[in-house]
Amino acid sequence: MNSQSKQIRWRLAALGALLLLVSAAAQAGTVTGVVHNGSNGNKIAPNVDVLLIQLMGGMQVVANTKTDANGEFHFDNPGIGQGPMLIRAVYKNIFFHQPLTPGTSNVDVTIYEPTTNASAIQVPLRLLVFQPNGDKLMVGEEYSIQNNSNPPAAYFKQEGNFEFSIPQGADLDQVSTFGPSGMPVRQGTIDKGKGRYAISYAFQPGQNGVRISYSLPYTGNQAQIRETATYNAERTLLVVPPTVQVASAGFTSAGTEQGYNVFSNQSIKAGAGFDVAVSGTAPPPADASSGQDQVNGRDSGGGGSDATIETAPARLGDEKWILLGGLAAIFAVGVGVLLRKPVPELATAPAAPAGSKSRRAQKAEQRAAQAKAAATSAPPAPPVERVKQEVNSNLDSLKDTLLRLELRRQAGTITDAEYAVERGRAEQLLRDLVQG
Repeated sequence: MNSQSKQIRWRLAALGALLLLVSAAAQAGTVTGVVHNGSNGNKIAPNVDVLLIQLMGGMQVVANTKTDANGEFHFDNPGIGQGPMLIRAVYKNIFFHQPLTPGTSNVDVTIYEPTTNASAIQVPLRLLVFQPNGDKLMVGEEYSIQNNSNPPAAYFKQEGNFEFSIPQGADLDQVSTFGPSGMPVRQGTIDKGKGRYAISYAFQPGQNGVRISYSLPYTGNQAQIRETATYNAERTLLVVPPTVQVASAGFTSAGTEQGYNVFSNQSIKAGAGFDVAVSGTAPPPADASSGQDQVNGRDSGGGGSDATIETAPARLGDEKWILLGGLAAIFAVGVGVLLRKPVPELATAPAAPAGSKSRRAQKAEQRAAQAKAAATSAPPAPPVERVKQEVNSNLDSLKDTLLRLELRRQAGTITDAEYAVERGRAEQLLRDLVQG
């Protein structure tokens, strides 16, 4: 690349970064949106309470308003654009949330009419993960819940609309839920006695889920567990580390996922019980709770129950998302069951070991590969336009990476040390982009 081309590229990169900052500054402080009622054909919803919630430093309501006759709302606040926030619509004492991310100036919220008809939900999948941890056996359960109600409605009962049981002798850790947005929300429980519990949560149309974590005595590295089925699950999975043995009548091997052994049963009906024998040892689960910053709030739940919102990326579409992202991490102390889509790595080449190619050579090869891919997938572009496209693409990728990194820090799923390392990599990527 000659000196003139380098100078053009550097100026375009600097201009792109400046435009990005100017754009973010122009959008900061303002957000508008429309509230729709998904139960009546997405018609506008006037006179609905809407709250602006700040997540950083603890969950705080920083502004509130009502939708106008056109279902529209508007917020002006200096915190908008400075960090992740939430838009909450309150309808018939149920909370409906949508995340507000930096750089976003328009967020629409869909609310639903409530229903108490239990037939509104089905349970396609129930997952149980067993993880030895010294003299304790940590168990994580997740129910995949589908709401296919017609017309669409949010299934909710103030006195409790989802019930579950934990085995005798188990200590309940926590319960959380998620709606179609994939945002985990820690729930309070209603103790029904004899190991039975319930939660009050509005299951919206689409994919929802409930996560439960508890621990059992694991004397002599073995345990006999009596599990019960509260719902007709189309499929039940048992998941264990490869060094742990599990046996249960009716379950057959379903292969492995991410190095974990999976066993499946498709014939367990509501009201039935099944025994599970677990034995063996495994490395202790990773502690992902360091630096966790929890915030109090409620998402698609009743107005009277407390919960904790944990900001998280969106989830994958099929059932394999349950087994992605490192199953051992779901048992981290103080976090419980936190199954999430892995955050993409930064788009940088790994550091070269001694004796391998230099970083300059790696970057040159990377640029060549990108140019080759672009040439085969699109018509040739003028040199300056091609450079501009590359700069914009890299800036967009960097912006998305930084956003995900901040969300992970707010959710407490990354330690301060890990955050510093990832942030440093992002800053180095920006310097590389500007320097060319």
